[in-house]
Amino acid sequence: MKDFPTHTVEKIGGTTISRADELVDTLFGRKNPYGRIYVVSAFGGITDLLLEHKKSGTPGVYGLFANADNDLGWAQALSRVAQAMCKAHGRVLADPGDRRAADQFVRDRIEGARSCLIDLQRLCSYGHFRLSSHMLTIRELLSGLGEAHSAHVIALMLNRAGIAARAVDLTGWRDEEEHTLEERITLGLEDVDVTREIAIVTGYAQCRGGLMREYDRGYSEVTFSRLAALTGAAEAVIHKEFHLSSADPKLVGFDAVQKIGRTNYDVADQLSNLGMEAIHPRAAKTLRRAGIPLRVANAFEPDDPGTLIDDAPAEAPRVEMITGLGVYALEVFEQDMVGVKGYDATVLEVLTRHKVRIVSKTSNANTITHYVDAPLKLVRRVEQDLRREYPSADLSARNLAVVAAIGRDLSGLRVMLRGLSALDAAGIEPVAVQQTTRNVDVQFVVPKDRMVETIQALHAELVQPAQAETLCAA
Repeated sequence: MKDFPTHTVEKIGGTTISRADELVDTLFGRKNPYGRIYVVSAFGGITDLLLEHKKSGTPGVYGLFANADNDLGWAQALSRVAQAMCKAHGRVLADPGDRRAADQFVRDRIEGARSCLIDLQRLCSYGHFRLSSHMLTIRELLSGLGEAHSAHVIALMLNRAGIAARAVDLTGWRDEEEHTLEERITLGLEDVDVTREIAIVTGYAQCRGGLMREYDRGYSEVTFSRLAALTGAAEAVIHKEFHLSSADPKLVGFDAVQKIGRTNYDVADQLSNLGMEAIHPRAAKTLRRAGIPLRVANAFEPDDPGTLIDDAPAEAPRVEMITGLGVYALEVFEQDMVGVKGYDATVLEVLTRHKVRIVSKTSNANTITHYVDAPLKLVRRVEQDLRREYPSADLSARNLAVVAAIGRDLSGLRVMLRGLSALDAAGIEPVAVQQTTRNVDVQFVVPKDRMVETIQALHAELVQPAQAETLCAA
């Protein structure tokens, strides 16, 4: 790869990129717009239509195709994707010629994908070919459509605004060669001059082995982090619609939250564990190993430095964030467990087989409890397998929430004691409380229907007094 001057690699998510026209004169059009490589996601909602809805699980083209047999319902869904893409770029492209170019790009990609899926469906109607063996490849193909579209559109928009930009398509569309991720990135950027143009890079990158096999929909942040490490970026930046704050402002009030400002990768990992990802944990690991700091910024406030994430220790102990996640507490009670090895390993093996994400766990002499982030039907399948393994055990699954107070250094703050007092004053009885020796988080397990009240009570006790002291000192 050619040598890059000092530059940053910056990622823009789908919700933010859907408002790209608002960023032309701010984020993209800064005094010196160059020296930046942008990694973009698909426009908001497009990947949900292509794969499945991230929250509800409603099937998109991928899900419909997987269960289609000879039905062409997926083809209608693909046409809806094309309509949604055209609507998305119609909102951000003001020039009619640019809109026509983007419309044509969508037609080419969508119809190409349609022909591929029809041919594959026909091929797999013969007994020697199994559709299941091709589904991961299809998932990758469909994912790349969204990112290729957004990169192409943003490049059109910036060039029209007088900002030199180039779409760098890493999706491998009609590429007959196979590459590693690093090779794919290197080839895509081999003739890019970041001092004279902005590279708009697709968040999805086709590579040997496939990104989705391991990262599924976290692939764009993996591409982002690898690109930053490979090019030796001075900094990696993630642009969101909001600042990384001490809590969800919709829960505790916009006047009550504060921007975190600075934290470290340990805190970022804890946030990921509770479903509030500042960055995918594997992407964070790549940046951390490369010694590249990460900045989480508000895309619509480009002059605000946002929150810097690196390995620097805290200047003083502080609770930086209160956040929570709904979970199921899967409890295994077995009287014969005392002194016997292997129970925990078996439970873990079953959870791993069903791809259930573990948020936290506790155990004592005869009980093992895993707090898991999974739908109830999946938890029930795990229960069935465990009953076969331990027919005499008592198993239960309870709908709870884990609410955590997180910070780089919580020493001396008496977070557990103060948190319990705050919950008691709010009339909330915790189911469990735990703190690890690393002293970066304290977890309060509460009934699911009390999660919001718990976040509010803990934020008022553990964050807002410190915020008021900081303001008074200033």
